[in-house]
Amino acid sequence: MGVQLTVNEAITRLTRATPWVTVDRIPLDFACHHPQGLDRVGENFFLSSAEILEATVRHEHPEPGGPDRTAGKGVGHLYEMDPTGRMLREWTLGEDTIYHPSGLTFDGEHVWVPTAEYRPDSRSIMYRIDPVTGDVTEDFRYPDHLGGVSRDPGTGQLYGITWGGRRILELTSDGALHREVPVRSHYVDFQDCVEMADGLASWTGIAEYPDGSGGVFQLGGIALLDMATGDIKHEVPVTVLSPAGRVVTFNATHIEVVDDRLRMYAVPDDGERLGDSSLLVLEAEIS
Repeated sequence: MGVQLTVNEAITRLTRATPWVTVDRIPLDFACHHPQGLDRVGENFFLSSAEILEATVRHEHPEPGGPDRTAGKGVGHLYEMDPTGRMLREWTLGEDTIYHPSGLTFDGEHVWVPTAEYRPDSRSIMYRIDPVTGDVTEDFRYPDHLGGVSRDPGTGQLYGITWGGRRILELTSDGALHREVPVRSHYVDFQDCVEMADGLASWTGIAEYPDGSGGVFQLGGIALLDMATGDIKHEVPVTVLSPAGRVVTFNATHIEVVDDRLRMYAVPDDGERLGDSSLLVLEAEIS
């Protein structure tokens, strides 16, 4: 390919016909519960996850302007693991009804992990983790559900994705809202940011649709978003399934360029026991 493409550039070369091939499946040596976000820091990976102790329940008659479901109960986790699936370190994030760590990002210096209530229009805490020392800093609190985050390396601004990936919130590093825009795509709910540069961010996600037989069909996707406008610069569907039958972009993903291929690392499946979940490695050729 000559000069190696960035991840964002390589994603624009994907089409609906581009095949993804699973080249490895690495069982995790720990119970990772409900994975949410994944990013690589050096040779290792950081994985966020929500341990659900009591599921949320939708209100039959929610009050106007109030929550549409109960808060549930849980514990938020952040793991560091090596490429063999071995857990190296673990942190507990959140408090009280805030127990849902979301899509995370590594900006070259810190790992940013928003942790929210497990319901829309709620509240979040933004954590910043030093991957060298392991120190955890609470940077700010925000009165909405932040379901994923990216950080512009040029400006330092944070970009949060709200519940279902419907809105982009441009935030300062202390949580002040600078801009809010709608995401101008409605096929997939974005969950985890892959890369951000020059105001453009690539995101992965999923949406579920009825399949005509009473079940659901999961559509995964990868998209390149203009974070200032919410416009989609490029998007492609992903339909490859995990061992448990989930589309591989269900939540936690990391993508990088390796020679003439895009390599995706994904942890789509829940796991309450050792080995239930795996780090999947998929590759797609890019021309």
